[in-house]
Amino acid sequence: MRPRPPVKGRGIISGTGVIVVGLAATCVALFIPVASYPGQSATGADVLNAQTVATQYGPLSELDMEFVTKVRLAGLWELPAGQLARQKGTTEAVRTAGQHLVEGHLFLDERVRDVAAKLGLGLPNEAGDQQKAWLAELDAAQGTDFDRKFANILRLAHGRVFTVVAQVRAGTQNSLVRALADDANTTVLDHIEILEATGYVDFDALARDLTATGTPTPAAVPGSVVPLTPSPS
Repeated sequence: MRPRPPVKGRGIISGTGVIVVGLAATCVALFIPVASYPGQSATGADVLNAQTVATQYGPLSELDMEFVTKVRLAGLWELPAGQLARQKGTTEAVRTAGQHLVEGHLFLDERVRDVAAKLGLGLPNEAGDQQKAWLAELDAAQGTDFDRKFANILRLAHGRVFTVVAQVRAGTQNSLVRALADDANTTVLDHIEILEATGYVDFDALARDLTATGTPTPAAVPGSVVPLTPSPS
């Protein structure tokens, strides 16, 4: 008995159906967020986009807001630290470093308050717990012990924020934040150099401390009232 010939079109229809089903499944997979799968999390780009706020000066990311907050916080304790160095420093180099901190953070504080006001961001009026502890330690120190602590505490703080400034400047899409990052970069680099010029920086200890995780900084909140109070001078 001869085999029955295939029905025309059946193989073509069957193959086409497989392709259509495959394409449909692919489309569904593309539209399901990665985070919806157990044990999976959203990508960095997803998180960045989710936290970004539109402004007339360009997109404002969560990192941008954190940076603005950190600039304000720096002024709230580094400026008083500079004042202590001008008063208590036992060498001209330490007193000069203190003067640079005072002048630099007076300038940056004015800039950051202006930027925050234009972006509708709230700013802290009080330094964080770690920063207050550093100020208390400097206030209690005397003589060369003060010089050494001042140089190393402030150099560590500037080293940590320096990496944040570079990251923000490289990636921000907001023109106001970009300009603030330029000013912060110039100021922080000046402070790093003038602190190192005191001769008290312990670079071995600095390298160890910089690898430790820093204290998280809360991001500014869009729409909050911006305080007009400048850093104490």
